Amino acid sequence: MIKDIIYLDYNATTPTLPEVIEEFKLYSGEYFANPSSAHKFGKFVKGKLEGFRKKVADLINAEPEEIIFTSGGTEANHLALFGIALSKEKGHILVSSFEHPSVLKPAVKLLELGFQIDFIPINPQGYVDPDEVKRHLKSNTILVSVMMANNEIGTIQPIKEIAEICKEREIYFHTDACQAVGKIVVDVKEIGCSLLSMAGHKMYAPKGIGALFVKKGVKIEPIFLGGGQERGLRAGTEPIPLIAALAKACEIIKRDLTGEKERLIFLREKLYQGLKEIYPGLYRYGIPEKTLPNTLTVSFIGKNGAKILSDLSQICASTGAACHDRKGSHTLLALKVSPEITEGTVRFSLGRYTSLDEIEKTLEIFSEYFKGNV
Repeated sequence: MIKDIIYLDYNATTPTLPEVIEEFKLYSGEYFANPSSAHKFGKFVKGKLEGFRKKVADLINAEPEEIIFTSGGTEANHLALFGIALSKEKGHILVSSFEHPSVLKPAVKLLELGFQIDFIPINPQGYVDPDEVKRHLKSNTILVSVMMANNEIGTIQPIKEIAEICKEREIYFHTDACQAVGKIVVDVKEIGCSLLSMAGHKMYAPKGIGALFVKKGVKIEPIFLGGGQERGLRAGTEPIPLIAALAKACEIIKRDLTGEKERLIFLREKLYQGLKEIYPGLYRYGIPEKTLPNTLTVSFIGKNGAKILSDLSQICASTGAACHDRKGSHTLLALKVSPEITEGTVRFSLGRYTSLDEIEKTLEIFSEYFKGNV
């Protein structure tokens, strides 16, 4: 970590854990064989691959054969949307209006290809109303996609209720869970979703690896064609070092999830209460108990969030998603809150290496910054 900075941007990306790096090194060096090779070495690595698949599946209570490895969350989202669309006649697809661009942009492309696309509105607190999903469904709806937790404001969506609505009408339901997996309990059997996306770099694994959960019986078409790897749904030699790293990260997260969740909620609330005392005009997005335990998105009403972070360069936070931080936030626009609120927005996202000392130091920095400038 760069010296003298306080990293509070874990929703943008996470550091790779030391144990995860060691696993990556092992399967980059000693166990380097191609799992598709017919020889003894290849078969050995193939066996390891299936063990890694089980560890990833265990984190979300899936079956190993329901896990398809991808290059990350973006590809997983593409495979979910295009995979369903290509397997169906041109029909109706419903997505929420504050999805990640890796869902919104494929939806727009499908619109150009002749599919009907509607966008579900969200309320000012940052939640999709299941009744709005019902109202937007059509007789030819083939897919609904609603993210599990918003990447910018951390709001956890009522996806179990939405999945039930879709199940009753025999409609596939996809959820982008890239921000949720690793921070809260995710159980695909309890949720009842058809497809679920994961991203390694959001959960202490390296960048360049992710996964798509595809429920047994759900038929999708591949978007990469080639050697038939991953049940024919994702061609290309499996990146065993990255998959091994993701599996190790999943193993560690599953072990530590409950304690880490409680710790992060404590630190998040301490940060919020401290900022509120420093800046009484603070606006908080979302309902705390229905928000990711590590995420605090607030607005310093009357101020400019980007300027605050520019002035306080030792604090690494954001004014929105890292993917479009400098272009304005479609999430905040979708909330339909006043421009005065959106302009002052700052997202703090905490993680495994965030300490109480760092939170207290952050509050000291903000206190000094706003002294006589509230």
